[in-house]
Amino acid sequence: MHPMHKVISFEHVAPFTLRIIFEDDSEQVIDFKPVLGGEVFGQLLDPALFSTVRIEPNFHTLEWYNGADFNPNLLYDWNKYLPQLIDQTKRWENNLKHQSK
Repeated sequence: MHPMHKVISFEHVAPFTLRIIFEDDSEQVIDFKPVLGGEVFGQLLDPALFSTVRIEPNFHTLEWYNGADFNPNLLYDWNKYLPQLIDQTKRWENNLKHQSK
């Protein structure tokens, strides 16, 4: 069984970039822009919406007011999952392009 990490704080450090602190005092600085695509996450390219990020109180992860969120373990191991997330974002964008035709 693996530990379930918790986001305990964050701060904006650049456009679409957050420094995230976890329960074990480790941190990740994440530029979310490469994974902001598709119907839900693509909305976060609006800086005003991106700035609505908060810590979801039950699951202790990042959540936005449009319903977008990330699993806290994924945030903790962001670099491990980033290539898969970018691939998924490209698929979402391709699907949106095909749907709009």
